[in-house]
Amino acid sequence: MFTKTELAKSIRLAVSLGALSAASFSTLTTAQETPAAEGEALEKISVTGSRIARAELSSPAPVISLSSEEIARFGTPDLGSILAEIPAIAASSSLIGNNNSNEDAGLSAPDLRSLGRDRTLTLVNGIRHVAGAPGSSAIDTGAIPAALIDKVEIITGGASAIYGSDAVSGVINIILKDDFEGFEFNAGVSDSTEGVGTKSHNFSVLAGATSEDGKGNITFFAGKSDIREVLLTDLQQHDYAGTVINPDDGGEDDGIADRFRVPFVGSEMINDFGVINPFGGGPRITFSPDGVGMDQVERINTNSFAFGNFDQAYDTVFFPDNYENYTPAQETVTLASTFRYDFNDNVRMYGDVKYVDKDIRQQFQPAFNFGGLSINVADNPFLDSATRQRLIDGGQDTTVPFSRFFGDLGNRSAANDRELFRVVVGFEGGFELGETVFDYDVFYTHGETKNTRRTLNDVIEDNVTAALDAVIDPATGMAACRSQVPSAQGDDYEDPASVNGGNCVAFNPFGTGNFSAEAADFISGDVLREDEITQDVYGASLSFDTGAFLELPGGAIGVAVGYEYREETSSTITDEFTKAGFYSSAATPDSFGGFDVEEYFIEVSAPLLSDMFLIEELTVDAAYRTADYSHAGNADAWQVGLGWAPIEDLRFRATVSEAVRAPNVTEAFSPVSPGFARVSDPCDADNINEDPDRAANCLALGIPAGFEANDNVSVDTLSGGNTELFSETAESQTIGFVWTPAFIENFSLTVDYYNIEISDAINLVSAQDVADNCVDATGGPDVNFCGQIDRDPTTNDIALVRSGYINAAGFDTDGIEANIRYRTDLSQFDLPGEVRINISATKVLSLDEFEFQTRPDEINVEDGEVGDPSLQWSTSIDYRIDDLNVNWSSRFIDKSALFDVSPGGGSPEDASPNFIDSVWTHDLSAVYYLNDNVSFSAGIRNVFNEVPSGNTFDALYDLIGRRANAGVKVSF
Repeated sequence: MFTKTELAKSIRLAVSLGALSAASFSTLTTAQETPAAEGEALEKISVTGSRIARAELSSPAPVISLSSEEIARFGTPDLGSILAEIPAIAASSSLIGNNNSNEDAGLSAPDLRSLGRDRTLTLVNGIRHVAGAPGSSAIDTGAIPAALIDKVEIITGGASAIYGSDAVSGVINIILKDDFEGFEFNAGVSDSTEGVGTKSHNFSVLAGATSEDGKGNITFFAGKSDIREVLLTDLQQHDYAGTVINPDDGGEDDGIADRFRVPFVGSEMINDFGVINPFGGGPRITFSPDGVGMDQVERINTNSFAFGNFDQAYDTVFFPDNYENYTPAQETVTLASTFRYDFNDNVRMYGDVKYVDKDIRQQFQPAFNFGGLSINVADNPFLDSATRQRLIDGGQDTTVPFSRFFGDLGNRSAANDRELFRVVVGFEGGFELGETVFDYDVFYTHGETKNTRRTLNDVIEDNVTAALDAVIDPATGMAACRSQVPSAQGDDYEDPASVNGGNCVAFNPFGTGNFSAEAADFISGDVLREDEITQDVYGASLSFDTGAFLELPGGAIGVAVGYEYREETSSTITDEFTKAGFYSSAATPDSFGGFDVEEYFIEVSAPLLSDMFLIEELTVDAAYRTADYSHAGNADAWQVGLGWAPIEDLRFRATVSEAVRAPNVTEAFSPVSPGFARVSDPCDADNINEDPDRAANCLALGIPAGFEANDNVSVDTLSGGNTELFSETAESQTIGFVWTPAFIENFSLTVDYYNIEISDAINLVSAQDVADNCVDATGGPDVNFCGQIDRDPTTNDIALVRSGYINAAGFDTDGIEANIRYRTDLSQFDLPGEVRINISATKVLSLDEFEFQTRPDEINVEDGEVGDPSLQWSTSIDYRIDDLNVNWSSRFIDKSALFDVSPGGGSPEDASPNFIDSVWTHDLSAVYYLNDNVSFSAGIRNVFNEVPSGNTFDALYDLIGRRANAGVKVSF
């Protein structure tokens, strides 16, 4: 039978203790609960954040743990949504957080400490996993079925010295079930009780067998899960909320809100039926569904040039929320297997293989043109006679401007098919040299993700122009494109169509659906992009202790050394029509990139002293890793940890580290590509006083005082990668204690402080920051930033912003985490059953971003804003009696600002209401074990239906409200 020391197990699994957690969700036993017999050596176990096995409670780093039992309580098949409820993890890149992204549609990637998903390293069984998004290192945790997970463990702070690049804010290690024997069937369903329509269901089969001699085991898993699409308008608190200008506002700091939040904020200048004269210059006319002209409704108050509020949700008013997802539709099929075989006592082969197919449907706004179209009043045969005459009578007898959404072609929805394949194979074991036992682990993993992305129902803009220029063909008496009727063309006429102009079919834009299928085909098509991501990793490690030849007063020194080679590539191929710029979507070019890296590491754990007065244990840990990147040069990382237990009941722990993150493929190699961004014009009258230099600099650019920008629509951008980038660095510290008092049995308290400072951070300078820095410079406009902006010479609106990736940003964050756990048998109170209590809290002391680290005065404070609350806590109370386990859990999110809390940023006067009140939700769940083979589970999430107001749809919050889930497990 294979025999392997616990040291070797830590090499591959690198898993941790819930008892070390600063915010532990788990209810694992503490050292007190399972004391070693007198004189018995403590067993060494695997610990996340170290490749050296060690005694329980001896790790210097705080760890968060989430068990499979706790995962099941959430009642969802999406692991990323579960992780996003842990206070340490932001929801910015969860399934819901990515609901407005094409390439990330359906992706769930953890974001520790709100420092960005690419600064969180996610491992599976201690080994890197292929990414889910092109050009990124972020893995899709939604591709890891919850039913296959044994536990998830999380370490805070830089861990690059142990695991390599990307472990800047921390590491998430997902440990899967393996070495399984028997058969297990799981099925679950969840749905809203409030009519939101969030139904999801999943089922899976897990089967495993061990050979008769015990040398081999193989496990198979098959599962399918479905998550139903939910639109923002499906949410019970949704009311099309937005802000409008307060007519009673007297200026800055007058105690009166500049704006107030109201329902039904939309735009009367565009809709699915068509709008003539959207910007004025004549009567603003829209159309009934069958194409008859009528006056457009008027706004009550103004949000901006294009938007205002109305007394109801009129069909003829554009409301953006009508086209936006809260969650996309997602169907996931997973096939997986693990295996191991012991050739002898010193050699074990292990491995796993996985295939995941995710089919995602996500909605976006339909294709549109905001006032850039024109209608020939005299010639267009689809314009009703009354409207034609009205325009002619008003002096508009030639052409008039026209706006329209093309929703009757179908939404510009994302239809993504993401396939993932991953295989891991390795050998582990041990051997002796002299009296020293060495444990080794050698592995190889290959992973690839292929994502076929179709953006449906885009429009070919030039063809739209041709199809809208319709006339009556005198030869047929039917409507036709002017390009097909020579007699209707002037001497200088040029066919505007760019694709198959000879096949032009006249398009009726008035009303909805009043056009032929041939016309729709002529003006529309589907954008196709194909992503391919590959990852290959080779690794080898060796661990031992010096007990045979050297022991410190506290014991033998543990040592681990190793080598890794990794190669990653990413490509995106775009269809020829899109690359040629025919569609309204950005004309993105093909993208290719990749890199390789060689890494060497060493880790040492030195128990300096033990069993002395006020030194029950004193251990120093150290780790160093050096890496050579093909695209970013050398990068070194290190870590030092200290553990000191003055008495058995109290242990102090601390770490200091420097971590690194090399540029990913997108940051280094993406070609200059067009795109879109929302930019709040700093020269707009509403923004002009946010910086003391703005007013003068905007005048210097020729922008008049009182300028009102049309900045509710997207502007064009150009951005790309930078091959001159180098690795960013992060300095992090943690310090805390673990208290397990002997006089309170089965009780533990952990408190930890963390601090992370990132310098030379790689950042895509946002279009907003380019615009702001242009006019916020002292002494005149900044010529470098202003040179990256094109403004419309007539309207002065921003038309184009250029930007790119640079090593210029900085991030600082610190906070405190605490966890209390207690377990007691109620028999001491003459009551039946057992109670387990778990309380976790995170207090963020600061979360600051610096777009340019050389300008510390330009600070962006995130702490306390919506999405980054200052305080979060969670509670869990388990009551277990016989075959029944009942759990009551809760989650608290502190009051958060709806304005920019940065110095010189916003103020509570910006809008009213200006905060989202604190939200405290409660969950109830139960598991009943019918017998040894069958168990039933049921739960109600958000029992009291606590949801925030419709003023936010941030992914951090539970916006669904009360919902129920149920499940069954059959095993034998």
